[in-house]
Amino acid sequence: MFCSVPGFPRCMEMLCLKDIAPAAQNNINTQFILLDKGRANLEGGQTKTCLALVADETAAVHFQFWGDECDAFKPGDIIRLSNGIFSYNRNSLVLRAGKKGSIEKVGEFTMAYVETPNMSEIKWVPDPNNSRTYVQEAVISAYSRVFPPVL
Repeated sequence: MFCSVPGFPRCMEMLCLKDIAPAAQNNINTQFILLDKGRANLEGGQTKTCLALVADETAAVHFQFWGDECDAFKPGDIIRLSNGIFSYNRNSLVLRAGKKGSIEKVGEFTMAYVETPNMSEIKWVPDPNNSRTYVQEAVISAYSRVFPPVL
């Protein structure tokens, strides 16, 4: 399923978060709202990183900001990701821009979203029929365990 996003070039496929399965690809184009952001940490003693919770109208996922990105975005920002990648960080699936991707703020506050399912709270295993893709093995938690919902 492709998400319709006004102003996004038709030549680039805009995917909904629930339809992005972990695979060896670094061409993920999507748009989401930043819901919550953790404190910045120094990864390897040099690179600043911070983990965030992002969502669209279909799912949520953890997003990893790197370097200056940590300070550039705040909760409520609507962000467009171009050529992003899913990767593992501490055995958890995270979405990030990566070296070839980019993120940009395209709006604030006005976006429908859901917090479940959280794609980062699913245990993914290699597909026995295709070693380049992964399949869902189990749901670890319906919601983010890093950014629990406010009740």
